[in-house]
Amino acid sequence: MNKNIAILAGDGIGPEVMAQAQRVLDAVASKFGHTFNYSEALVGGAAYDVYQDHLPQATIDICNQSDAVLFGSVGGPVHLQAETKWANCEAKSILALRKAFNFNINLRKMAIYPEIAALSPLKSELLKDGLDVVIFRELIGDIYFGEHTQGEKNGQRYAFDSAEYTEEQIRSIAEYAFNVARTRNKNLVSVDKANVLATSKLWRQVVSEVAKNHPDIVYSDMLVDNCAMQIVKNPAQFDVILTANLFGDILSDELSVLSGSVGMMPSASFSSTGLALYEPAGGSAPDIANKNIANPIAQILSAAMMLGYSFGMHAEAQAVNDAVKAAIIAGYRTGDIAIKNSADKVVGTKEFTDQVILHI
Repeated sequence: MNKNIAILAGDGIGPEVMAQAQRVLDAVASKFGHTFNYSEALVGGAAYDVYQDHLPQATIDICNQSDAVLFGSVGGPVHLQAETKWANCEAKSILALRKAFNFNINLRKMAIYPEIAALSPLKSELLKDGLDVVIFRELIGDIYFGEHTQGEKNGQRYAFDSAEYTEEQIRSIAEYAFNVARTRNKNLVSVDKANVLATSKLWRQVVSEVAKNHPDIVYSDMLVDNCAMQIVKNPAQFDVILTANLFGDILSDELSVLSGSVGMMPSASFSSTGLALYEPAGGSAPDIANKNIANPIAQILSAAMMLGYSFGMHAEAQAVNDAVKAAIIAGYRTGDIAIKNSADKVVGTKEFTDQVILHI
């Protein structure tokens, strides 16, 4: 099979971990008889250096001509955020990309391997069997895309942010989440703040209507503050979580830290056109860039999601997932997931990927 992949490595550790994901994809192509054609495009600060634009038309064109988009990370050092190159870099690149292609459905998968469960801030008895949770986050509605105003009135500074959802935006992601729940443990929790927010009241109404079309799925609603508590108290109760943009941003970050490192969580963003974007959930981490110490797992697992969801290469995707797990079981770790005073074999970004490829 021949597939065209847009490579948007971005900034910070993005190019490093992207290079390792491509090595893994090349190993998959060699073993299973596929051809992956890569078209590299600039985004974020890297694009600004060339185009004075964080998301140039040339990058959009390459994405349009591809079967899937593999994204790295964008953003620069915190102390340089006032510079034009980095000011609002994420909003002008990844958020703009989501809006340009209507990537309204975001899926993040959090798995905890028993071998590194000691890194989690949770008690070991809560994670003795590992953990596997999928969270669906709506991406192009809610407060992130509403009106944002700051001003002064009657001698007082004030700020205003608006949140908006349409029935179709909610229904679209709900249908997708219920269908994925069917392939897992058939349990879905929808998270909102329906006791206060009008957008959440609509969210609950629409999700409840969608649930009637999926009677085989065990469905329940949960308020976001309770969900945040339950993730810490008893994360094993969750299989599929469905929620809005703002809540999903916060809860997925909470889930990611349970694994001990944000470098472990892959994600996928889908649109109604069929094009999908795959990216690690962590940031650009410019402080560790170009040191061969970044964790490539989330980028590699994002590539595995691409194989399965966009290309229908399920055996290939499973081969990558199994290879990452095998490398961990064999004791190989990047520094962020190494357990102190253990027999862990601490290796660099490239060397960990070597082990993944070996097991493919």
